[in-house]
Amino acid sequence: MTVIPPGLAARFTAARQIADAVLLEGYVLYPYRASSAKNRLRWQFGVLVPPGYGKDRAEHSYQRTECLMEPRGGDRLAVELRFLRAQRRTVQQTTADGSFETVERLSLADRVLAPWDEGVEERIELLLPVDELADGEVVRAFRLPAGADEEAVREDGRQVGRLLRRREQLDGVLRLSTQEVPGPYRAVRLTAVVENTADWRPPDDTGRDGALPRALVSAHLLLGLERGSFLSVTDPPEWARAAVAECRNEHTWPVLVGGEGRDDILLSSPIILEDHPQVAPESPGVLYDATEIDEILALRTAALTDQEKREARGTDDRAGAVIDLADSMPAEVLERLHGTVRALREVTAPPAGPDTDRPWWDPGNDPAVDPDHDQVLVDGRQVGAGSRVLLKPGRRRTDAQDLFLHGRTALVEAVLHDVDGSVHLAVTVEGDPGADLWRAQGRFRYFQPDEVEPLEGA
Repeated sequence: MTVIPPGLAARFTAARQIADAVLLEGYVLYPYRASSAKNRLRWQFGVLVPPGYGKDRAEHSYQRTECLMEPRGGDRLAVELRFLRAQRRTVQQTTADGSFETVERLSLADRVLAPWDEGVEERIELLLPVDELADGEVVRAFRLPAGADEEAVREDGRQVGRLLRRREQLDGVLRLSTQEVPGPYRAVRLTAVVENTADWRPPDDTGRDGALPRALVSAHLLLGLERGSFLSVTDPPEWARAAVAECRNEHTWPVLVGGEGRDDILLSSPIILEDHPQVAPESPGVLYDATEIDEILALRTAALTDQEKREARGTDDRAGAVIDLADSMPAEVLERLHGTVRALREVTAPPAGPDTDRPWWDPGNDPAVDPDHDQVLVDGRQVGAGSRVLLKPGRRRTDAQDLFLHGRTALVEAVLHDVDGSVHLAVTVEGDPGADLWRAQGRFRYFQPDEVEPLEGA
């Protein structure tokens, strides 16, 4: 294994907090059970499948990263390819004669074991002088051999089953090259290609499930320069903008990582990120489900039944850790997750004067606004309070409740103007037994002029 210099290793360690979030994004989703429907389709991002799996598939066998960097004399480039290896786990139960039989569930006191694909982190590291890349493409092939092991499952001092784990052989290659970029400063374009080169073709009855154990899952690159810097792909300096635009990134997206202002480490991610992404400081731990809000997810996880928690703990050690985290989360940690403000922006203050205690626009004191007497032109006819209209809500900006009123007639109660200049008709639906009550309370339904049709004689 290549030894990364201590200085770069420390910077890589800091960058891995973000890289780990990419590596494990969607690894196991709430409610964290193997039996859950959304946990049956695994590994959503950065899956590099064997090339023989088929070109018409949604997933690819390679990813390509291109970026600009400004190395210094004698600089070295550190490359770390990281991915998960799908390790297939089979559950077996001990039979009366001491042999084993494969089962779909094995219930224990603290967990329920089920078949599952575990993710084992793998790293391919490379350290080489930048000048060496200028001499030609550097190719690093790698092979991870197949393997298998078993784990005894014991309860009350006796073996009640075992877990069989099997790993398929993985083959891949990492290709690196550079090209000088013309311009006022010394910059080079770095090209890094990761390929799955497994010589495997699926049998007729094998789909994605058969390809996953031979795939590089959540594959991404960490790139670091000992002394130089990378240029942002999203916000490059003006002199490099044209050269950056020519960079070709396929199935991956490079961003600067580390603290704001750092430019010596780059993460090439299968998920589109912004430069210098950060894990929320309030986050209590890894929850694997970034489509959810941490507060809601923690509360919902803590509210799972004991049986559901047993199933989650038996699904995967990482899922079990989430259950333990939610069960042990102190109230003050939950409180930190609630209502966090990420940024503030300046709001222009109203002009100073004698009426500064009033809102900047008060429709009740605006002589140009009179909801009871204002009218609006609809299909060539004036519509105002007292007009009868046919409701025709549009699908583009309404909800299901209003769609149920399509074709009903209504009485316009007022014509309202908002601060953006839009016009709204406040109406009560004819035939609604609660219309008088809504009217007395000033509660109406609201439609825009193009969502109604004036009725004759109204």
